[in-house]
Amino acid sequence: MTVTATREEVERTVFDSLVEFGAERELLTLDATLEELDIDSLDLVELAQIAEDRFGVTFNAEDAQDVRTVRDALEMIVSRMQ
Repeated sequence: MTVTATREEVERTVFDSLVEFGAERELLTLDATLEELDIDSLDLVELAQIAEDRFGVTFNAEDAQDVRTVRDALEMIVSRMQ
């Protein structure tokens, strides 16, 4: 099941999810590192689950290894939607 969503919708979902995980919204930029935002690997797993549920994309355990910034997380999701 693939869901059509715009890049902006994915970005909004990523930003909103990171805030739910405890990141401060005023610190959220595409270039902010997950470490700066205090986002850990368990949060990334949860973000991947949200992306699977909302956008119909799937990830494996290795996918999150190279995710260091908010932009990396966004690109990981968007690349799977194509």
